[in-house]
Amino acid sequence: MQLFLDGIFLGSIYALFAIGFTLVFGILDRLNLAHAAVFTAGALVGIEIVTRFGVPIWLLIPIVLVFGAVLGILIERIAFRPLAGRHDAHFAGLISSIAFGAIILSLMQALYGADTRRFPTDAFTRVRVEILGATVSLLQVIILVISVSLMIVLTWLVAKSKLGRGMRTIAENPHAAAVLGLNVGRISSTTFALSSALGAVAGVLFTLNVNAASLGIGHAVELKALAVIIVGGMGSLPGALIGGLILGLAEVLAVNYIGSSWRDMVAFGLLFLILILRPQGLFGARKTREV
Repeated sequence: MQLFLDGIFLGSIYALFAIGFTLVFGILDRLNLAHAAVFTAGALVGIEIVTRFGVPIWLLIPIVLVFGAVLGILIERIAFRPLAGRHDAHFAGLISSIAFGAIILSLMQALYGADTRRFPTDAFTRVRVEILGATVSLLQVIILVISVSLMIVLTWLVAKSKLGRGMRTIAENPHAAAVLGLNVGRISSTTFALSSALGAVAGVLFTLNVNAASLGIGHAVELKALAVIIVGGMGSLPGALIGGLILGLAEVLAVNYIGSSWRDMVAFGLLFLILILRPQGLFGARKTREV
């Protein structure tokens, strides 16, 4: 049970990051590779806010959400929107997002340096609680509650709200959505804002879990998130959730039963196995989209 809970805690963070990642891909058919830089920036800015102002976690999360949303809007306006009319907009946007992510990381390095940073040891509670015979920290429980709550809110937003209906319409046919009077530009910006807000919070939660953040943390998680969204089904929010949990559990079991050096091989090997058995992913479907 201890290993299961540890895997769930880690997997929920992967899932939160992957859901933000797949939101842009699933709605706008764009692969935003600046998402890893947003993850890193959220972690480093979160540490700076706590270190400088001593804010509690319930206040830190909304602040980082807003910070991530602003970054997402900037990414959409600067890295993607100017390229929308190009015949190679998909590829050009991907390259542009890599460049924008590099700019974000350069700014983070200029502000905070290249050394590993940590939250102050007394910043958050270290109380431990017992759940079903396993001992976990109260902070881990809080991380899980925040991750699951944000995923539930996003799922409801996409499935039930007016904004979500607009997102799904654009996902099916952006040209028809414009003809119907939907503000495609505004909905695109909102989608990027939501995606990056989740990515920034995932960075904070991941750093809270391991209490270490550096400029490279986003790239390691980005590779895993790409695997997660492919396994879950490209563009599928439930798939990103399940894929993230599978990855978290696989990593924890690999570390405890085989060794930490085998963690990535076991995790990605399991994901490749799923892809062999179901190429479209767990929740994916073969479909044709308008280009």
